[in-house]
Amino acid sequence: MAKPKPWDVDDKLWSLIEPLLPGWPDRAPGPRPVPDRACLQGILFVLYTGIGWEDLPQELGFGSGMTCWRRLRRWSEAGVFDRLHRILLANLNAAGMIDWSRAAVDASHIDAKKGGPGTGPSPVNRGKPGSKHHLICDGGGIPLHVITTAGNVADITQAINLLDGVPPIAGVPGRPRRRFGVLLGDKGYDSAAFRHACRQRRTEPIIPQRGRKNIKGVGKLRYVVEQSIALLHQFRRLAVRWERHLGIHQALVTLGCALICYRRLIKEIRRS
Repeated sequence: MAKPKPWDVDDKLWSLIEPLLPGWPDRAPGPRPVPDRACLQGILFVLYTGIGWEDLPQELGFGSGMTCWRRLRRWSEAGVFDRLHRILLANLNAAGMIDWSRAAVDASHIDAKKGGPGTGPSPVNRGKPGSKHHLICDGGGIPLHVITTAGNVADITQAINLLDGVPPIAGVPGRPRRRFGVLLGDKGYDSAAFRHACRQRRTEPIIPQRGRKNIKGVGKLRYVVEQSIALLHQFRRLAVRWERHLGIHQALVTLGCALICYRRLIKEIRRS
């Protein structure tokens, strides 16, 4: 039996995604649409390989690149991948895999080859157009929320948005939870206002201050957010931003987060 490709949609993943997809009208005009599952595999092929939409090989049976792009836009507008991400977070929480003791925040630059909204002169690449992924994860490195901004946006400006962007996570009896015991950040998040905002949200900030020695041991705990960003950028379409449309890029980012969560969940199921 041939080894499955990374972009193959297995039955378990499809059973989670299919109920979230918006339906087609019974008498839609035009030719019969390419099946949703085939389009999803085309989207994943682009996400994993970084290939351009126009270069998607039609002999793979995924439809044309523009067909997959339009389907991606349609699903993005319907909030499909945000809902998928929340479902997977709830499943991870039900399995006891969310570390509520702490969360961590960080950001990473990527080049933006075609410009567009959410891009700006990158301070780490000689002022060329770039974007930045701001990410918050739990204590085990599970991605909870990602914001895409221009490359010249300071980390601290998105800190509260990251904290408030964590969705309510269900999966266990009681109200869905979204707050963590402590929040870890580097000196880029050093701000009295942000510390106050964290404490208002019942989260204790552990952030070193500029001009002072680093807090001993924080780096060993913060590495998980760097690892989470690295996993996100293993999807080659996310390591460099090719999408001019910010909504399309953000949809791919959210899909990438959902896939990382799905891998964790499947690994735990197989282990047990």
